[in-house]
Amino acid sequence: MHIQIMTTEWQFRQADSEEWLPAQVPGSVHTDLLAAGRIPDPFVADNEKHVRWVAESDWEYRRTFIPHTDILAEEQIFLICDGLDTLAEVILNGQLLGKTENMFRQYRWNVKNLLREGDNQLVIFFSSPVQYITAKQTERPMQGVAQAIDGAPHLRKAPCQFGWDWGPMLPPIGIWKSIRLEGRSVAQLNDIHLRQHHEEDKVTIEVKLTVERWQNSPLSAKVLVTTPDSSILEAKADVVDEEVVVEIPVDQPQLWWPNGYGIQPLYGVEILLLEREQVHDQRTYQIGLRTIELRQEDDEWGKSFTFMINGVPIFAKGSNWIPADSFPTRLTDDRLEDLIRSAAASNQNMIRVWGGGLYEEDRFYDLCDRYGILVWQDFIFSCSIYPLDDKAFLENVRIEALENIRRLRHRASLALWCGNNEMEWGWESWGWSESEIEEEIKSYAEKIPELKRLLLNVSNRELLPGWKGLREAYGEFFYATLPEWIAREDPDTPYWPSSPSSNTPFDNVNGQEWGDAHFWDVWHGRMPFSVYRDQYPRFMSEFGFQSLPPLETIRTYADQVDWNITSYIMEHHQRSLNGNGVMIAQMTDSFRMPKDFEMLVYLSMLLQAECIRYGVEHWRRNMHRVSGTLYWQLNDCWPGASWSSLDYFGRWKALHYAAQRFYAPVLLSVEDDPPRMGIHVTNELTEPWEGTVRWSLEGLDGEVLEAGQEAVSAVPLASTHVCMLDFSECISDENAREVIFICELWQGDRRVTLSLATFVPNKHLLLTNPTLQANVQQDGNKLVFKLTNESLARFIELSLDGVDVVFSDNYFDLPAGRTVEVISPLPEGWTVDQAQKALRVRSLYDSFAL
Repeated sequence: MHIQIMTTEWQFRQADSEEWLPAQVPGSVHTDLLAAGRIPDPFVADNEKHVRWVAESDWEYRRTFIPHTDILAEEQIFLICDGLDTLAEVILNGQLLGKTENMFRQYRWNVKNLLREGDNQLVIFFSSPVQYITAKQTERPMQGVAQAIDGAPHLRKAPCQFGWDWGPMLPPIGIWKSIRLEGRSVAQLNDIHLRQHHEEDKVTIEVKLTVERWQNSPLSAKVLVTTPDSSILEAKADVVDEEVVVEIPVDQPQLWWPNGYGIQPLYGVEILLLEREQVHDQRTYQIGLRTIELRQEDDEWGKSFTFMINGVPIFAKGSNWIPADSFPTRLTDDRLEDLIRSAAASNQNMIRVWGGGLYEEDRFYDLCDRYGILVWQDFIFSCSIYPLDDKAFLENVRIEALENIRRLRHRASLALWCGNNEMEWGWESWGWSESEIEEEIKSYAEKIPELKRLLLNVSNRELLPGWKGLREAYGEFFYATLPEWIAREDPDTPYWPSSPSSNTPFDNVNGQEWGDAHFWDVWHGRMPFSVYRDQYPRFMSEFGFQSLPPLETIRTYADQVDWNITSYIMEHHQRSLNGNGVMIAQMTDSFRMPKDFEMLVYLSMLLQAECIRYGVEHWRRNMHRVSGTLYWQLNDCWPGASWSSLDYFGRWKALHYAAQRFYAPVLLSVEDDPPRMGIHVTNELTEPWEGTVRWSLEGLDGEVLEAGQEAVSAVPLASTHVCMLDFSECISDENAREVIFICELWQGDRRVTLSLATFVPNKHLLLTNPTLQANVQQDGNKLVFKLTNESLARFIELSLDGVDVVFSDNYFDLPAGRTVEVISPLPEGWTVDQAQKALRVRSLYDSFAL
């Protein structure tokens, strides 16, 4: 076995050009043109519009190479392309090897007879994806996404790359994964399936492998398991047939747990295909030992939807993941880890890999395994009608699905396979059935005029008997075909047909009695945050509210002259219809109008954080009925307004700091219903939690009007109602604007958290200058910020000019007369004096005070 990596010394050109330019592989045409200075940065201003020609053009890559001698000596030589994006013709030494039309698949060709000693030339011709989908859409229109280039459902390419309501229309083209030659002569491993069989104090790792042979040499399979404490377990079996099973028992196994429920020990598994001691193939994996179940049991509200890990019910606390860059190949390992680490740091334990993006690379799942982040994995179908009645399309999808199931099924982090995003909801509630008929009529009316008349006479507007429509094709694929593939390839991971879904085709798809739900009435419906408290889904897999990104991010795409939320550039970087208007409208419900653009940015982030907090705290208080919340969305693919809690550069917005608090393992929340205040403690720990709640009714200046405390004994994996306080006798129209309710959770002499509630909207509070003081000290490689104040400071924001740091807390409340310490890393090369001078502190008062 010999491998020759072929990712260097590539060139590319526009198909009708004579000029060749250097190409980066893996990479894309856009990023190579950007590196060569041939296009402006598509993320700046409205340059996206000026580079649309790139995706509308055809491109050609080429590389001249000399095969290694040991490669040429092998009997079988394969050219393997792990990812070509997307419509490619692969030509070696003038011979067409094949054509590709799926960015999610690996392509391989036996090139033994085409290779020669000395120079060989590999050419890959890429056709424009935009021209392709435009032509297909003309032939057979498919319902798609309003903010995208029409026709995306025709092509197996990340749908959001054609545009979405948070991202640009910048479909990349190029060799987006590794490309190599592999030479073999005896045999190779074709498929490896790792399974776990759990018994009390013992786990058996089962390794089922299939072998492709070219010689009848005696072969054996050797499996080495490296435990977390570096012990080696070993087993070996002769390969008699094409398939062999090797089992390795693990005594006293160390179980893998989601973030917050335990540790994440990982076992290394190495599989060697041997002829005596000669290695002909090998694979390595990382696995975590755990059981998983999606428990759905009848109860008084319908049917539960609870993930069970190692027999323990998990409340899923997380968010939705989109591709982290419009050009995926420039996402560095460090940037990716920073995003996953930030999710874990905010107490998240689940990420939904959303179906409008892509199956992420192995490095993404490696990080989720390490950080204890469960993965809800959508297949790549979203918000559109796909030609699932087309046999060639289905066969393309079949290979895509099998390759990715086999690639990911061993992952400790893999929690669920989900068929698609919002397509069943579309069929049930978005009028797709009628549009399908109308589009089919357009396609067939000229050929069969009588069909149009017959269809229009069908009173219930369903398809004629015997004509299998796209709705029926949807049902067959997601309720029969796809789950059959998964059951055969990965029987250990649960499957769910769509998100949202009731698991009953086209029936109460987004209901709250069973299955998962998406709730968008606050954003798209402009309803108040309080409507969340009327919602009791079994699992809330999508809900969200937008904000602007931090000002430092806005600086990267908008000049100061454009710092107005209705400016052309700001609206260009807002892809949700009327999105900026929705933010302003909701802002007027909660806050005073900001005094300038900088304060508008700050308030937009507060508004987003408060919106999501309001929903999550309610659902965590009702975890006996609700089993998870995944807010939309964790991250961004470009800089702009969006629903993310981490912006394109990984900067923590107010929402991410709020998530760190509202996803805390032990949550103190106040169910505010002025003048009544309910106190709840939600305990996600697997053990009881003992502590004390201290509450007070205070003036903004710190004067205590009433106070008390309650002992708390919070049972594990449940929410405990501590008490309900009624302040009808204390609160009136005269004092409601200057009185607040403060609730603190204590364990011994340590304050765990603080929660604050008001009796009027924040915009009506009679806030005065809190006179915030911040003293900065150094503690090793950390900075300690000690804050004091004279009156209530709401939503304190800390920042350091000129550097990005993550603070231990931010956008928090500080009632009068208290002191709080916040910690951050000490920026490299900085002194305490520099930090003191660079420190900026502001609060809600500063958003309107002149």
